[in-house]
Amino acid sequence: MTPANEEMKARFEAAKNEFYDSERLRDSIGVLSEKTVHAVVKRYLEPDMQKQEIKIGSYHADIFHNGEIVEIQTRNFGTLKEKLAAFLPEYPVTVVYPIPAVKWLRWVDKESGEISARHKSPKKGSPYEVFWELYKIKQFIKHPNFRLKLIFMEMDELRFLDGWSKNKKKGSNRCDRLPGKLVAEYDFTCPQDYLELIPYELPDEFTVKDFSVAAKIHAEIGSIVLTIFMQTGIVERTGKRGRSYLYRVVED
Repeated sequence: MTPANEEMKARFEAAKNEFYDSERLRDSIGVLSEKTVHAVVKRYLEPDMQKQEIKIGSYHADIFHNGEIVEIQTRNFGTLKEKLAAFLPEYPVTVVYPIPAVKWLRWVDKESGEISARHKSPKKGSPYEVFWELYKIKQFIKHPNFRLKLIFMEMDELRFLDGWSKNKKKGSNRCDRLPGKLVAEYDFTCPQDYLELIPYELPDEFTVKDFSVAAKIHAEIGSIVLTIFMQTGIVERTGKRGRSYLYRVVED
């Protein structure tokens, strides 16, 4: 993990301000469809517009610079499969996934357009969140040209008051997410970098439950994380304890 330094924070704020000053944000709350975070992160990683949205073969890359491709994906990694299959044999590709380190909720009334005050969500961002998405492209993770970058930031999540509950919050639809302060970045450039996410206190052999407790995540996501780790080759199954599989970190 790389905590955001002052230079990184300044670049991120400049990217935010450039986007927020545009007509696009002022006039399009509720129409952006998750594009605000994407647009700000793209400006942060590559301010030069001439290197954005570059056509390579049959596809457009979010960023193409110095022979490398960057794809920013806020959700649904499954849509990247065709692009990755086309790009990876020829270019290093970094998939960037923004995560709210701190999330503030705000509610949007569709009829009046009124936006509520911010309320802090008790949930904090975790690098393990990306594994739900990584599972969809697990066949590419071990490719020597595949990279992953997690960008943690404070984030305001705007949701419409259109849910099925009495207060219209349960079952509501997300309107947009607005980036706040940059917090940190994680870079995974090879399978061994994922070792950073394996808790030190694990025994030599461990179960999904052991891993999930140590990582402070739900067992369901713990199982997916270990599946990905096996895909990268940093973890292997060694047998069973009762009905539970046993795993160990591959030393080499």
